[in-house]
Amino acid sequence: MAIKANDVVALTYRLHTVENGEKVFVEETTAEQPLDFLYGVGMMLPKFEENIADLNIGDKISFELAPDDAYGQKDERAFAQLPVDMFKETGLPPVGEVLPLQDNQGNQFRAVVAEVTPEIVVADLNHPMAGKTLNFDIEILTVRPATEEELSHGHSHGVDGTQGH
Repeated sequence: MAIKANDVVALTYRLHTVENGEKVFVEETTAEQPLDFLYGVGMMLPKFEENIADLNIGDKISFELAPDDAYGQKDERAFAQLPVDMFKETGLPPVGEVLPLQDNQGNQFRAVVAEVTPEIVVADLNHPMAGKTLNFDIEILTVRPATEEELSHGHSHGVDGTQGH
């Protein structure tokens, strides 16, 4: 069964970034813990879905996504200077730590500590994969039509459609 819109797809992947022509391992899924998602509803990167369109169970594919087709270029303006007073109770975070933040509208997001000075903590608000070329090795494990409940919820309920939330 070839992948099409409103199918639930389960796949394994190995993700590398490509830095200075070299592949750097990021993460992978397994057949026991695959990535499953509702195809064609905007849950995945558009170019990711484009690359797996019309594949069938058992198909394998490798492809790269340039930054503009993935998480975009790193925006040098997307840094926030947080006063050290914010960290009175928890202590100053080290460079590289991921901070859970919230904006004035209550939206939650994460930032990575880029710099710490006696006065400020500089937080990088870019997506962690911004500016990176992504290399995927994928194997399609299952493809099935989404259930009515999955379609109404807008997401997969697991490989077999029975997972709750």
